[in-house]
Amino acid sequence: MNAEDNEYPEGVDPTLEFVITSKDITNTGAPATLLVFNNERGFSPKNVESICSVGRSTKKGLRKRGYIGEKGIGFKSVFLITSQPYIFSNGYKIRFNEKPCQQCNVGYIVPEWVEEDPTIFDIQSVYGLSTALPTTTLVLPLKSEKVKPVKDQLSTIHPEVLLFLSKIKRLSVREDNDDPRLNTVSAISISSEKNFVTLKSMDAESYTLHLTADVSGNQDDNECGYYMWKQRFPVKQQNKVDVRSEVDEWVITLAFPYGKRLNRGASMPGIYSFLPTEMVTNFPFIIQADFLLASSRENILWDNKWNEGILDCVPVAFLNSFTSLVKSSESAAISSLPNQFRFLPVMESSHYKLNQVRDAIKTMLMNETIVPCESYTRKKLFRKPTEVGRLKPAFWSILNRARSQGVSFSNISSHGAYLLTSSFDQEEYDSILEFMEIRAVDNEWYAKCIAGSNLVMGVSEEVYMQLLLFIAENWGTSFYMTNITNIPFIKYVGMDGKVNLFKINTCANKLLAADSPYISWLINWNTEFHCSNGKFFLPAATQDAIGSCLKKHALKKWLMEEVKVKFVSVSEYADDLIPSLIYDRKLVVTYAHFLYHSLKKTDLRESEVQDMCRKMPIVDNYGKIIVRRQGVLVPANGSRWVELFGSNPWRQHSYVELGEDYTRSMSYFGNYTSGEDLVSFMKTYIGASDVPDLYPPNAAVPTLSSPLTKNNTFLLLRWLYCLRITRVTLPDRFLSSIKNGSWLKISLSGFPGSRPPSESFMLNTSSGSILQNGSVLVDIPLVDLKFYGNEIWSYKEELQTVGVRFENKEACEFIGKRLMSLAASSELTRDNVVSILSSELTRENVFSILKFIQYLGAHYIPSTDFVNQIKQGKWVRTSQGYMTPNNSVLSSNEWKAASQISKIPFIDKDYYGEEILSFKKELERLGVIVNFDESCYQLVSDNLKSSSSLTSLSSEAMLLLLRCIKKLRSSDKLVQAVKNKKCVKTNLGFRRPSECFLVTSEAKWGCLLHVFGSFPILDANFYGHSIFSMDKELKKIGVMVDFEDAAKEFTSIFKQQASASSIRKENVFSFLECYRKLKKKFPEELKKCIREEKWLKTKLGDYKRPNECLLFCSDWNAFLKRDDGPFIDEQFYGSRIKSYREELNHLGVITGINKGCQVIASYLNSQSNFEKINRLYNYLSEFKWEPADDDDDKKIWLPRGADNGEWVSPQDCVLHDKNNLFGGLLYVLDKYKYERKILGFFADIFNVKFHPSVDDYCNLWKKWEASGNQITHSECCAFWEFVVKNWNLKTEETFNQSFSKLPVSSSSSDGIFLSDKRDVFIGDDLFLTDLFQSCSRPTFVWYPQPSSKTLTRTKLVDIFNKLGVRTISESAQKTLSDVDQLKLAPISSKEKFRKKGLVKLILGFLADPNLNLETERRHEAVSRMLGLEAFETADPMIVKYSLSLSCGDVVTVEDKRMIRWDKQNSKLFVQKREEGGCQKSRIEHADHFGEVIAEGMLWENEEVMPQLSELIRLGYLVEFDEEAIDFLMKKKNLQIFVDDRQYLCSIFSS
Repeated sequence: MNAEDNEYPEGVDPTLEFVITSKDITNTGAPATLLVFNNERGFSPKNVESICSVGRSTKKGLRKRGYIGEKGIGFKSVFLITSQPYIFSNGYKIRFNEKPCQQCNVGYIVPEWVEEDPTIFDIQSVYGLSTALPTTTLVLPLKSEKVKPVKDQLSTIHPEVLLFLSKIKRLSVREDNDDPRLNTVSAISISSEKNFVTLKSMDAESYTLHLTADVSGNQDDNECGYYMWKQRFPVKQQNKVDVRSEVDEWVITLAFPYGKRLNRGASMPGIYSFLPTEMVTNFPFIIQADFLLASSRENILWDNKWNEGILDCVPVAFLNSFTSLVKSSESAAISSLPNQFRFLPVMESSHYKLNQVRDAIKTMLMNETIVPCESYTRKKLFRKPTEVGRLKPAFWSILNRARSQGVSFSNISSHGAYLLTSSFDQEEYDSILEFMEIRAVDNEWYAKCIAGSNLVMGVSEEVYMQLLLFIAENWGTSFYMTNITNIPFIKYVGMDGKVNLFKINTCANKLLAADSPYISWLINWNTEFHCSNGKFFLPAATQDAIGSCLKKHALKKWLMEEVKVKFVSVSEYADDLIPSLIYDRKLVVTYAHFLYHSLKKTDLRESEVQDMCRKMPIVDNYGKIIVRRQGVLVPANGSRWVELFGSNPWRQHSYVELGEDYTRSMSYFGNYTSGEDLVSFMKTYIGASDVPDLYPPNAAVPTLSSPLTKNNTFLLLRWLYCLRITRVTLPDRFLSSIKNGSWLKISLSGFPGSRPPSESFMLNTSSGSILQNGSVLVDIPLVDLKFYGNEIWSYKEELQTVGVRFENKEACEFIGKRLMSLAASSELTRDNVVSILSSELTRENVFSILKFIQYLGAHYIPSTDFVNQIKQGKWVRTSQGYMTPNNSVLSSNEWKAASQISKIPFIDKDYYGEEILSFKKELERLGVIVNFDESCYQLVSDNLKSSSSLTSLSSEAMLLLLRCIKKLRSSDKLVQAVKNKKCVKTNLGFRRPSECFLVTSEAKWGCLLHVFGSFPILDANFYGHSIFSMDKELKKIGVMVDFEDAAKEFTSIFKQQASASSIRKENVFSFLECYRKLKKKFPEELKKCIREEKWLKTKLGDYKRPNECLLFCSDWNAFLKRDDGPFIDEQFYGSRIKSYREELNHLGVITGINKGCQVIASYLNSQSNFEKINRLYNYLSEFKWEPADDDDDKKIWLPRGADNGEWVSPQDCVLHDKNNLFGGLLYVLDKYKYERKILGFFADIFNVKFHPSVDDYCNLWKKWEASGNQITHSECCAFWEFVVKNWNLKTEETFNQSFSKLPVSSSSSDGIFLSDKRDVFIGDDLFLTDLFQSCSRPTFVWYPQPSSKTLTRTKLVDIFNKLGVRTISESAQKTLSDVDQLKLAPISSKEKFRKKGLVKLILGFLADPNLNLETERRHEAVSRMLGLEAFETADPMIVKYSLSLSCGDVVTVEDKRMIRWDKQNSKLFVQKREEGGCQKSRIEHADHFGEVIAEGMLWENEEVMPQLSELIRLGYLVEFDEEAIDFLMKKKNLQIFVDDRQYLCSIFSS
């Protein structure tokens, strides 16, 4: 018994109650009893009869009336939990038993009358004595094992089950126990049902239900509202099933819960089929429909086409319900709408078919104007999701605050995107918005919004800060490349003091800001300067707001880095201002006032002011602006510099005298400065000064060219003193004018005069007298102490600075220089210094100088300075003429060897006599060389004899020469002198150094020099053992002393001998012996030479490199003969050559049989004898030769006799060709005489293909295409079997690019033609195929006849399609010929097409929702057909089909048609058909009629024309009989709606 299917009296709320009691009221021994109460009308005799049978339900066939039971065994299912069910209803008191009846031996369906156990009173006592029993009661004594499952199931009855039961309004579950405290009650009821709306256009209705659940002890929410949507959909023919054959419409109900769903149990069912299933959909709404369920009712049958049809309708139902839900309430605030969007199926489901429903909902939703948008007007605005954008949360805050301050955003939707309403644009809705693919507005939107509103100037500074911070935080990720840089929104204070706006892209390096204490101060001064530096400050209010901003550091960083705002201190502002002052004299003076007041206010530190003053321009006494200056002078009037100099000596050297502008008083926005204060400031910080505080200019002082008065002298000295103690460096020109000016008074031999300080001396009295006596020829100018007094000594340091000399040594230097100068100018008389210092000094003169030096030494006066002055003169007589003392030598035996190679300037003892030796000490002081030591090597070098004198040198001379080279820093002169002279004694005589070798007894490499016997070696017996310590010096002059040097020379000789093929076997054995002695250690260059030169003779009669040679041994006999390769010629060298096997191997000769592959291979291509080539291939194969990757010379020999053939590329070869297709394209190697082993060698080593590749087949096809010849059937089959076998995604593109022609068959020839694939077609339409096969030229692709298993027609059609071959049906163009109007006879349209069955059939087809044709369009289409004029003709109408070919030709064939629709003239032409004609003619006529009518009705929907054509064709054959048409429409699941019925009636009303 199904309570939902029962009938209920009017005015009664259908109720179903379950009571489970522990009382055994049936006296059957049951541990518990379940009682079910239902207030239905009660059982009738038919009902009793029905439950006493199987499959004879009284509700059978009433599914479409809303009954939910099926199978006819509903009541019998109670035997799962009880053995004896009882029914009390309308006076019936019966029970059933699962045990067979004793009388009839039948169980389950045989009723027994019940008198007691239980009685009505027993039932009443359980139900409650105070309430009348409902009409029907079921008493079910439970099986012991079913008590707990029944209790569990009743405790989990889902409250939402009432949502989808059309009759039951209340359901309760109660437990009745002996202990009343254990009783529980759980009741569910529909508390209200309202807002019922019917939408006829959708065949839908909506309403709101409130469910109430009362559960004992449950304090959770017990009420929930549900928005319900119920919509009907016609069952589609393709979804019909037998078990629902009587149902012609689906009723789909969607429930949208407001708030928390009522729940009982662990799961939340998402799909109901009147009762809940176990299916959890993850959708925020419930789906109810008449699904076909699994037997367990846990799930729906997913693959059942009935259920698939229902699921196809769910997206439409959802979209209709959701649209209605969102847009139904005009009065609802738009802020309340986002909650409705929580019903969207955002989460994916666990089943893919539910995800298809979800995807379909999303697709339909994306085209619906459903998303609420912000308009800032009273009107609600909805747009499609793709037209809507989101804002960054921070910008919403800015907009809201700006609106509260009066900024209007009425044009918010005109910036390129509709704005999602702010209540919806929240993080909690992110998943919903992502589902609808609502993205953020593009970054340009913000620029347009700011530009299109008063969002900058119309808001408070706090909101303005919020806007700047928003842009700053999103700058790098969003805005830096947008038009926001072209919007004026950066505030600044202009020259007039008013606030203006800058664009970001124009304000770079133009904006300034400052710290809080200085903002107003700097803005005021910037106005005074008229923004001369082109820079402007942010307004004070803006800067204060920046300082108060919580994220001020981030904001400042953005302003500095991106907007290029410079945050400056007073110091930085002052520094930045300086370059802009140079054009306005008043601004220069104003700047001085600015610095003065900023220092006074302590806004600038003293050090900063000093720095600014050094850089700032000033105004001079002429009113000019001076930027560069060396110094600043106080005004001339009353200055000491005028007293000393009379005029300004600094003017031409950028010394500036301050102008009068600095002496005037000024006031700036209340800040007053007097002239005196400003001048004092300029003295302190600009450095305006006077003597002695004045910094001297770098210029000559003209007044110092003549003697100064005593006062002026001491004024000058005091100035120099002040400059010294202040550590001022005197400028060069200034110092030079003091040093060289003749302003200092001196005494010269007792006579007064004046001299420059640099030529004056201040000596003590005693030393001055001695020097004067010793140098009677020179007077010393002394400072006039009598004139200046002792005060002059207090300025000793200043006098030293300007050049006055105080030391004795300086006086000696002066005397010496003077003597030398007088001698050079010949100003002395013959009796004094001239004779002494001339270049022809007598013996006595020289001795006088030597005695004067002795005199100075005797009086303890240093003579060094005097000596230094005179020793540069050439007055010493030597063997080489007159020389300076330091270039003269006092000879002795130590100089013997040196005299052999050098012209030493010895002092002329014959001229001076032995007396000269008594002045040896004085001569040494003058620089004369007395002893031979290491310092003399340079003298030897400097006086070296000519190179022609340096041949055949003695051993002493050569050794001295080598020591000089060793000791001197620069020995190039010596090296060059002997380098090319035969000065070295060798075993072959005197030779040039570069030809010689130094070989020690320890040098094993000496043997190398004996290989050819032509190398000169240094004579150690001649030079002695010490020569070996001079190896570095010998190497410098060219002697070869190292193995490397010897190796290079040997290499050169070896190359000469090898190139001339002159290396005899003795040379070879000598060399190999030396190689063995040196243990194979050769320099790389020599190794390279030995390995690269051709010096080994082979059996081939020529000389080869070692790595090109083989050393034959017995192992080779198994593979090769001696003349099969470049083996070393043992006949030439003898058997001794084998004793050097190891050395030869080390040099590169191949000595192992397994190492010779590369050499043998390189020799291979020069052969032409097949037997020898075969032996070589066998050898290479045996030892697994592998050619180098870059070996382009790999060839294969194709023999044509014993000694003839040709070498071919492996790429042109293939091992096998089983179908003999490639004889003219590739060399097939298995056709030659090679063994299988060699063929395998070709495949492995030369990469020869075993069989032709895809590319080979493509090339073969191209060859066939180009030949223009036919190919045989066997060739074509073999080729396309390969294509079919090797067709895959990779080869598809290769074949497509290679095949420009395809095979076509011809009935006139046994061969197969190849035709342009653009002109070849697949015969998919037999009718058209037959027509075009009558043409003379082949048109259709080839297929093998008969078809083979490996080459089926199906496979070939698929490949031809992918190769671009068109089908005949899609390629043939149809053309109708004109109708002969003279032969036409009008006929009644009613006779031909104005038939009710035809119109009804067409309307039913056009009403299919998939066509999406509105009522008006359907009726218009039918009216177009009904408005046709019909004409009959005796002649058939000609239809031409044409194919356009790539060459421009058109192939045309003709056919006859029986019917034609002239759309332009609204006429229908019909060929007259003989009554009782053949069946073929009838079917042909039906076919033409269906095709023409379908084409005329659905010319805009070409893809569905065949379906309508088929329906009309069937209708035609039954002459559009209405009953037959109704049956046909029902089978095809077609129906017409009310509007169509009315239209149909209006046409055929008569």
